[in-house]
Amino acid sequence: MLIVRPSARLGAAQTPITTSASSQQSAAFGAQTYQIRVCVIANPCWIKIGDNPTATANDTLLPVNSIEYFTVTPGQKLAVLQQTGAGTLSITEIV
Repeated sequence: MLIVRPSARLGAAQTPITTSASSQQSAAFGAQTYQIRVCVIANPCWIKIGDNPTATANDTLLPVNSIEYFTVTPGQKLAVLQQTGAGTLSITEIV
């Protein structure tokens, strides 16, 4: 199935996060960021978005090689926790 998304401007790309067995936070999203693009490489992981989030195994699971878009509030962060082995998570702000 082909999924068509509306066009959007790519903003700041954060340094990719190497997932680990403990929750890690991204940098805070910019003052004009209301949407982010998240790409998961290598291994599945759990994520949580909020003001000071900590990801757990009860949060949203993102499968390997997935790309998802999420609505955020400026200043929020994304926390990530690996499911199995270490992987990489890439975050791009959409402005």
